[in-house]
Amino acid sequence: MLFVEYPKCSTCRKAKKWLESQNLEYTDRHIAEDNPSYEELKDWYNKSGLPLKKFFNTSGQLYKSMNLKDRLPEMSEEEQLRLLAEDGMLVKRPVLVKDGLILIGFKEQEWQEKLL
Repeated sequence: MLFVEYPKCSTCRKAKKWLESQNLEYTDRHIAEDNPSYEELKDWYNKSGLPLKKFFNTSGQLYKSMNLKDRLPEMSEEEQLRLLAEDGMLVKRPVLVKDGLILIGFKEQEWQEKLL
């Protein structure tokens, strides 16, 4: 199981603490140092069944400074995935990847239902 996080993110820390409390093993990956590639993001997006907008960290400073709220609707999926692959700070986190399961953000009840 892959856990993609930004260590300073409080939601990521909560998720990590939860994983450890459930004795779930994972491989940790720092999203700013090892950003997901275009291919990974495309695979995760396709497996997740979620709208691509859910992969964006809409509360992040970079998202806001790039005015992506207005720009995303005009961009193709390809352009959006390439943009996400350029900077890990644009990606909503944490991201949990386990086989075909992709979880974006941390909602304890959802993680409990899908992981336990």
